[in-house]
Amino acid sequence: MSDEAKKAELTALQAALAAEHAAVYGYGVVGGRIDGRRRAEARAAYDAHRARRDALVREVRDLGGEPVAASAAYALPFPVPDAASAVRLAAQLEERVAGVYSDLVRAAAGERRGSAAGALREAAVRAVRWSGESVAFPGLAERAGDEAGAAGPRTSASPTT
Repeated sequence: MSDEAKKAELTALQAALAAEHAAVYGYGVVGGRIDGRRRAEARAAYDAHRARRDALVREVRDLGGEPVAASAAYALPFPVPDAASAVRLAAQLEERVAGVYSDLVRAAAGERRGSAAGALREAAVRAVRWSGESVAFPGLAERAGDEAGAAGPRTSASPTT
């Protein structure tokens, strides 16, 4: 792997790590507002994002990088006063995480690419569970442009910092 390819992979890993930090924060908000019947689903997603975050910290270090730190707080993309908006937030978190993992799939090779594809798939499945809607190419919907009705900025994979 060339130095340029390693740098691109490390950059994509750092972006995925930042997205996982934000997802962990976001699910803290979701968990505080979600109703009882979906609380277990939110907890499972929170745990999955924590595990991915911890694995990404190790991977960044393995490549010689210094893992990006979590922000102290994140600006949510919209107010989340109730369970319905918490469900919308969870779906948006997963869509944005899927987008970041699609970048990592492109930048990585071998086992890391397979792991990133698995993370993209998991985020896409959770997004469908939260929103009730699916897209043809998970992780790429927000990159299709505003005319496709994508929510949020194309470059953000998480709540804004």
